[in-house]
Amino acid sequence: MSKQEVLGEVLGPLSDNERLKKQSNLLRGTIEQDLQDPITGGFTADNFQLIRFHGMYQQDDRDIRNERAKQKLEPLHNVMLRARMPGGVITPKQWLAIDKFATEHSLYGSIRLTTRQTFQFHGVLKPNIKLMHQTLNQIGIDSIATAGDVNRNVLCTTNPVESELHQEAYEWAKKISEHLLPKTKAYAEIWLDGEKVETTEEDEPILGKTYLPRKFKTTVVIPPQNDVDVHANDLNFVAIAENGKLVGFNVLVGGGLAMTHGDTSTYARRADDFGFIPVEKTLAVAEAVVTTQRDWGNRSNRKNAKTKYTLDRVGIDVFKAEVERRAETQFAVSRDYEFTGRGDRIGWVEGIDGKHHLALFIENGRLLDYPGKPLKTGMAEIAKIHKGDFRMTANQNLIVAGVAKSNKNKIEAIARQHGLMSDETSEQRKNSMACVAFPTCPLAMAEAERFLPDFVTQVENVFDKHSVPKGESIVLRVTGCPNGCGRAMLAEIGLVGKAPGRYNLHLGGNPQGTRIPKMYKENITDKEILEHIDQLVGQWIEQRQDKEAFGDFVIRAGIIAEVKVSKRDLYA
Repeated sequence: MSKQEVLGEVLGPLSDNERLKKQSNLLRGTIEQDLQDPITGGFTADNFQLIRFHGMYQQDDRDIRNERAKQKLEPLHNVMLRARMPGGVITPKQWLAIDKFATEHSLYGSIRLTTRQTFQFHGVLKPNIKLMHQTLNQIGIDSIATAGDVNRNVLCTTNPVESELHQEAYEWAKKISEHLLPKTKAYAEIWLDGEKVETTEEDEPILGKTYLPRKFKTTVVIPPQNDVDVHANDLNFVAIAENGKLVGFNVLVGGGLAMTHGDTSTYARRADDFGFIPVEKTLAVAEAVVTTQRDWGNRSNRKNAKTKYTLDRVGIDVFKAEVERRAETQFAVSRDYEFTGRGDRIGWVEGIDGKHHLALFIENGRLLDYPGKPLKTGMAEIAKIHKGDFRMTANQNLIVAGVAKSNKNKIEAIARQHGLMSDETSEQRKNSMACVAFPTCPLAMAEAERFLPDFVTQVENVFDKHSVPKGESIVLRVTGCPNGCGRAMLAEIGLVGKAPGRYNLHLGGNPQGTRIPKMYKENITDKEILEHIDQLVGQWIEQRQDKEAFGDFVIRAGIIAEVKVSKRDLYA
């Protein structure tokens, strides 16, 4: 393969996103002018895309879109903001501030915990956008680079039991996040009224002035928990400890779940293990992987622009050698580790520091006051008395961490009173997850968040019918489109939205999150999906060996073939 081909110079004309990034004046565009435009509630032209680099997506309420059109009104434009919270750690003081803003200045009043281990505001109208950023800035939070063609919020295993190792890993997650952030002052200028600077003096030494070819996701994970789903991410640092101390990382590159319906050149892919590095080489390797993808990624076809496609196009060994050259290091043989699960340990656990930690199951991550279940108020009441911190998980749950024994009963009482704790929640519900989808996500083809609760109840009924042992579950995930936010392509049962009320049914992932499932049935209704689950669960319980997981059973029994991911010649 020639150098030109490796660098992606013969892949075709640049996509229009490359033009708008180049012409954006380092992500400024004309966003400030749009903010002053009272004629529309949205952002126009390139700014629609550029605000993503500032952590926002323009959306509208699709439930009322047609009605507004009949009234000759534009869609109810608003933004969703995703905060930058490396490792998902937030203080009670910060929590109370975001709770107040969500209540007073968003259409829906909710706080949404996401699979990116952070929170989102939904339904913020244009007049409140600047206030939102300034409110966050006052409490030490921003939304820089949580969307767009950059390295996004860095995930870290939420592990309050092994607290010393978690703290070390968390510090590296923060360092990686800061190291890979855009250097442009556009965010401060536009949202925080920062002093204007001459852009000729600015530089983007890591991301480049046209930033990355596509979004880029990074994690720090502490075995045996794979709660961040490493195979959904471009770059992963698997913590290796000796005598309880972090000594380095195994580096996994090229995971990703997004694909496009009907386009076989797109696919879900596991990350490849490049090898072990000592801890002092972490930032150099992170930068080398990012800059290699920056220079070699496909800037012509955004559907094939992520790191996974670059690896398959240029070859894993070629990519790895370039990372070693840029980082001035050599990967050693990977150290041994094992993932045993990836769910959050809901309930109380005691850490090695003697503090207690309460993991709360938040269905779909949506904190709102429901009839009889005032979840959002409950979290605010806990925040008023809690002396530790909160830790958002990549499974959309929340941990009240660092609780003194003397405060434990009081916090549990508040949680139970407000519906944040329940002994009735099944293991199946705890291991089910969905993305937002309708009514706010513009990419949604089918329901996900609003669909999942009742669907899980029906799956629980199937479990009862077939006498599934209490405490057992199947990793079940639903996404409203094939973009991958709900990580259905790492589930034992994954539903990927195809059209209203219709999904592609994928089977064969495993509880550890190390296997990609395969499509079993295409474009079927939720009723048909339940019929298949009913039949398959019956076979599983009748025919499984020992305590064989559902995803393992459907492969061993020949119901679904295991996906073999190999190099694909996409550009022949």
